[in-house]
Amino acid sequence: MRYLNLGCGGRYHPAWTNIDVAAHGPGVITHDLSKGIPLPDSSCDVVYHSNLLEHMRRADAQSFMRECYRVLRTGGVLRVGVPDLEQISSLYLKKLNAALSGDVQATYDHEWMMLELYDQTVRESSGGEMLSWLRQDPLPNEGFVYERIGEEGRDLVQTLKQSASERPQQTRRRSIEMLSHSVRSFSASLRRRLVALLLGPADLRALEIGRFRLAGEIHQWMYDRYSLAKLILAAGFRNPIEQTATRSQIPGWSDFHLDTLPSGVVIKPDSFFMEAIKPVETC
Repeated sequence: MRYLNLGCGGRYHPAWTNIDVAAHGPGVITHDLSKGIPLPDSSCDVVYHSNLLEHMRRADAQSFMRECYRVLRTGGVLRVGVPDLEQISSLYLKKLNAALSGDVQATYDHEWMMLELYDQTVRESSGGEMLSWLRQDPLPNEGFVYERIGEEGRDLVQTLKQSASERPQQTRRRSIEMLSHSVRSFSASLRRRLVALLLGPADLRALEIGRFRLAGEIHQWMYDRYSLAKLILAAGFRNPIEQTATRSQIPGWSDFHLDTLPSGVVIKPDSFFMEAIKPVETC
């Protein structure tokens, strides 16, 4: 049986075929999924992707889901994980009302929910205002933020704290990394100056924003239970049903730890999951 993990990032399993635009581990296939899935028709028993679909433009998401349908065998399982727009919206309204009633702690939570709703969609540079919020030490609403972004977010915050306290000349390795970064930065700066001479400041800024927004970091669209099921049905699948991080129709799902840590902790608590089946095609 072939299990396919698309846009795997750092969450992959050796029993699966793992594909991402950049390889984050051994055996990960490097491929731009906007150009299709590099596998034959009806070659997979399972297609899984989590926190990938929202980074695609809405029209591209439709063609991508048809690609998922194409590579699945009849009776195969599609599993999709995306940030939960319904949950985000509900929490936003809850924190808004609490902030308006004078709850000081809720004002911080409300700010975070605004970042979840908008910063990940409108930001024009990597990390956006969300990264600036996470750099605060201490975080004014640390517990709530970790409830939202899970263990990966906790690791990111710890990395930011470590980077802030690290001296640039602490180790020889760090010095070499800084030198290499400086060389790359100089090359990029020189290229930028040449382009600026050709385009002018306003057009250069527009070009840089456009390139960033197409690079895959931002959220191009969001989904709730209704809209994701509608997209799945439009691609040809049948019987979309909501699942959890631990519950699935995929045989042996609990052994792969793609949506949970071995301890059982959910990796992305701000997401929801939906599965569907590729039906028998009729003439």
